[in-house]
Amino acid sequence: MEEQGSQDVVIVGAGISGLSTAVGLHRLGIRSMVLESSETLRATGFAFTTWFNAWKAMEALGVSQYLRNLHDRLQGWVVGPISAGNPCKEMLFPESEEYESRCVQRKLLLETLAAELPEETIRFSSKVVHIELSGHYKMVHLSDGTILKTKVLVGCDGVNSVVSKWLGFKNLATTARLAIRGLTHFPAGHGFGKKFFQFYGDGVRSGFIPCDHNTVYWFLTHTSTDVDEETNPEHMKEFVLNKIKDLPENIKAVVETTDLDSVVMSRLKYRPPWELLWSNITKDNVCVAGDALHPMTPDLGQGGCSAMEDGVILARCLGEAIKGKNQKGETEESYKRIEEGLKKYAGERKWRSIDLITTSYTVGFIQQSRGKWMNMFRDRFLSSFLSRILLKKAHFDCGSLVP
Repeated sequence: MEEQGSQDVVIVGAGISGLSTAVGLHRLGIRSMVLESSETLRATGFAFTTWFNAWKAMEALGVSQYLRNLHDRLQGWVVGPISAGNPCKEMLFPESEEYESRCVQRKLLLETLAAELPEETIRFSSKVVHIELSGHYKMVHLSDGTILKTKVLVGCDGVNSVVSKWLGFKNLATTARLAIRGLTHFPAGHGFGKKFFQFYGDGVRSGFIPCDHNTVYWFLTHTSTDVDEETNPEHMKEFVLNKIKDLPENIKAVVETTDLDSVVMSRLKYRPPWELLWSNITKDNVCVAGDALHPMTPDLGQGGCSAMEDGVILARCLGEAIKGKNQKGETEESYKRIEEGLKKYAGERKWRSIDLITTSYTVGFIQQSRGKWMNMFRDRFLSSFLSRILLKKAHFDCGSLVP
């Protein structure tokens, strides 16, 4: 085994929360090392909707304007039943900044964040297999035999997080729902304008969201047992097209023209919110963020957005602790400052995480209900209410990197 030099901060996972934290620390003059198990940046899920809170985080990280230039601002929603019947309802967004929403391609976001970091910050093909304590340090064992020594360990390693398990979090709860996602490119333009199209009913929720003039991200979540997680991409497309057969031709064409390698399926999982009440978000100067902390169903569109909130707030709390004093021979005091900084981060994120997990699950349950009376109540009265809930949860400002 090879032991390498000591690090101040090691971040496990080069996803949204991991890179956001690293960029935030870099802006504060703090170097970190990001460990990524894959050979390159991973863009699982293709794209996600960014709301007001995500843009506030991107502004704090200094990448907002560049990403705004690459993605169209959405002007409103078109919501309707997935089967023939009631007409669609349309809601336009006001021009004010709290209603800013764009569908951001995950690959572009990750590349933009990674480009802000010094060379060699991200270490690819570095899978964490074991964590142990050594005094005030953490010894991070990698699959290639390398051992890294660090003062602070941050787990941003997703739903199967090694770090969250080390902290004592249990396995995630699995829902009966699956999600199929795709990304379609139209060389001559898609013609959808700048609106988010969403359809629901009979256990299904589906959305079609333009990223820019040429690219449309789409998804379909369902509770059906007609298709399993191992279905090949061609069967996935057939399944989706059958579920949306009553929708307009231009909507169906988005799925029909999607390349098979741009279609993925995954089981929806979440962390039971009550687990956050008694589990350790931080312990021994180890903490978690993003999906390692608060995996949730996608019904609020807040997974990626809240991961960026985590990154900014965690970087701010660590920055205060690490840069408070920097004198030799004060290891114990430094450890305590970092411990308090991470506790402050955990306190800020616990209730926000519980709220988002709970609300997202509830909204998904209502939107995908198959019950006759629930469907009628939702279609006639709840659609605008659910839209307002989504916007309300997005109205959150994580603040700047400097207190």
